[in-house]
Amino acid sequence: MTASLETPVRVAAPHAIPFADAVRVWLRIAALSFGGPAGQIAVMHRILVEEKRWIGENRFLHALNYCMLLPGPEAQQLAVYIGWLLHRTKGGLVAGSLFILPGFVSILALSYVYAAFGDVGLVAGLFFGLKAAVLAIVLHAVRRIGTRAMQNWAMVSIAAAAFVAIFCFRVPFPAIILGAALVGYAGGRAGSPLFRLGGGHSAGKQNAFSDAGSALGEAIPDHARPNLAWSLRISAVCLALWLGPVALLFALLGPDDVFSQIAAFFSQMAVVTFGGAYAVLAWVAQAAVQHFGWLRPGEMLDGLGMAETTPGPLIMVVQFVGFMAAFRQPGTLDPMLAATLGALLTTWVTFVPCFLWIFLGAPFIERLRNDPALTGAMSAITAAVVGVILNLAIWFALHVLFRQLDQWRGYGVTLDVPVWSTLDLPALVLTLGSIVAIFRFGAPMPAVLAVSALAGAAWHTFG
Repeated sequence: MTASLETPVRVAAPHAIPFADAVRVWLRIAALSFGGPAGQIAVMHRILVEEKRWIGENRFLHALNYCMLLPGPEAQQLAVYIGWLLHRTKGGLVAGSLFILPGFVSILALSYVYAAFGDVGLVAGLFFGLKAAVLAIVLHAVRRIGTRAMQNWAMVSIAAAAFVAIFCFRVPFPAIILGAALVGYAGGRAGSPLFRLGGGHSAGKQNAFSDAGSALGEAIPDHARPNLAWSLRISAVCLALWLGPVALLFALLGPDDVFSQIAAFFSQMAVVTFGGAYAVLAWVAQAAVQHFGWLRPGEMLDGLGMAETTPGPLIMVVQFVGFMAAFRQPGTLDPMLAATLGALLTTWVTFVPCFLWIFLGAPFIERLRNDPALTGAMSAITAAVVGVILNLAIWFALHVLFRQLDQWRGYGVTLDVPVWSTLDLPALVLTLGSIVAIFRFGAPMPAVLAVSALAGAAWHTFG
């Protein structure tokens, strides 16, 4: 007989949940974590709340709200948070690490294929098709996030200002986020209703499973209470693990070495990745292509296609960037060995800070949860992210649909403009087909990516 949610099943106390069972569950969640943060969070909610009943609905949403305030991938940080609640520090480390492991291995394997065979017709055709589908997915992200964020004229104005700043004047992404946060903080502190953060990801509240009936219970576990001494110790360890390798690379190789540049750039990125992967990709693409010369424009889309078709956070695309950067500037190392080290280094400095944010801040979450000024800052950041992602969509469209671009300069503005005679008709057809499939018929992202990739391969083979 199945128990209803009104009469919860008796579950073991949190300390009685076998750690080995938790490891298996986190591996299962990681293997099923496709579809971006919304899909990943839904998988976690279904397994941890509805199926295992290890954590209640309110505590799950409370943890999610905190993770949405942080830089970095919110789904991976949510895994760290819940793993920490259930099994202390080791639980957070295992949950967060396993969440990214399948994606890391998958993208590393695809990167090897790309570096070795990327110019071969079939492989080039697959990635040609992926680019068109990824462009449609980014446009869908603009609509999805914009619908949530564009609640009033203030949010629309912030989004428009962010778009103009990055598209026309190439203002750095961190400066845009900082400016939006300051505006939102001031508006929230002043009590303006224009800066109240709208709904985030919904895990579903109908027939919500109560905290009291969960394995964790509704009380705060002893290890989750604020403890300044523990917070300082764990912060020191995480900072040493994060910034120690960066300092060592600078000392041994100098600031101009590719590994030093990777470590410094992606460490900086880890502090400002508000709004998810799509928001920061415009900045990463701009730096990787135009400043460092690590990638060619179309290759950023190839990497995003890998991240879209593998489990784990979409921000794992930066692993591909680090891989290609070191592959092309290996120094005295074998190119594939250098590329592997570049991917490992990028992943390390991107995700170690995520553990720091959770271990340091989670015990103090109740003090931050309903702060109106902080809510206002996040509301403004969310709006600015819409403008940044729109810039990313246009940037991708120019490089996917046109074989050649010119630059227009005037009034202090530099813009990339298309050479219309170089319009790539097959790319346009695949892009429009992907847009119709996603926007009109709600086709699943993996299916759209697969069909578009196969169509691209067919065009390259038989076209």
